Amino acid sequence: MENIPTDYVNGTDFRVTKTTKGQYADYSTSKWARKERALDETELAAIDTHGLYNLSDFLPKRPGAEEIQAIAEMFQASVDGELYDVERWGNFYKPYGVDVPQTQATSKPAQAPAPAPVVEKVAEPTAPLSEAVETQATAPSTEPAPAVAEQPTGEKPSADDILNMIRNRG
Repeated sequence: MENIPTDYVNGTDFRVTKTTKGQYADYSTSKWARKERALDETELAAIDTHGLYNLSDFLPKRPGAEEIQAIAEMFQASVDGELYDVERWGNFYKPYGVDVPQTQATSKPAQAPAPAPVVEKVAEPTAPLSEAVETQATAPSTEPAPAVAEQPTGEKPSADDILNMIRNRG
């Protein structure tokens, strides 16, 4: 292309072609027109009247410091084998099928405790996940979690050991 495709005078049309591939929409046959063309008077009048969209206005909100902290805590908790905690993360993320209490949605989240050492918690849920989350939120388990076998030198387990433990628990 000699000119930028979005140029008003020497621009190029993009032709959207929608087909189906199986049960899904497929746009892979869409393409640029072969010839350049200028916008006509009605198109220019529409731009003057309505303006152009600023596509960055349609982007979702960037996560702030609190959201990033919540994401990091949720990740660490998932690695540690903990279930989703509505009290800690209900304001930031709500999984399908989990109800966040109304008071939780309006209150500010409590400061999370400092992360504990990596300990694998092996617990086979006997109920579906949504019931297990509600059970944990209302009645925490009193059983101590089994500790991870430490390395012979007393060091923390390696990343490979942690990944193997995560893969083997399911």
